[in-house]
Amino acid sequence: MEMALEDIALGDQSRSQSHDFLTESTIFSLSRSESLWTTASRSAWETYNKPIIVMSVGGAILIFGMVLSGLWFGSIYPKSTNILGPGFFSIGLMILVIGLVWVPVMREKQKQKSVSRLFTNHKHVFLHL
Repeated sequence: MEMALEDIALGDQSRSQSHDFLTESTIFSLSRSESLWTTASRSAWETYNKPIIVMSVGGAILIFGMVLSGLWFGSIYPKSTNILGPGFFSIGLMILVIGLVWVPVMREKQKQKSVSRLFTNHKHVFLHL
């Protein structure tokens, strides 16, 4: 008397039967970190998109602060540009510097990942000797 696989209730399945349903794609999809499973390198845009966006926003705010400061020094709208010009200038400069510092940090992180992958690949060779 054979039962079809669909007729078996989940509670009635033995551990070996439920283990057969796990495949590599299921394990991959359940994984939190895809970078541990994939070896494909990411493009430059995928790696540096956040620092580029932060630098662009910081540069735009910096230029806006420079324009407002120039309007203050030119005595055009002195009341409103008195505080806003230097404020936007300093905030834009800080954001731009954060983006500029972020790029070498990303490079170092990428370099450390490649070195750790190299050692994990060679570690197995040493264990079998």
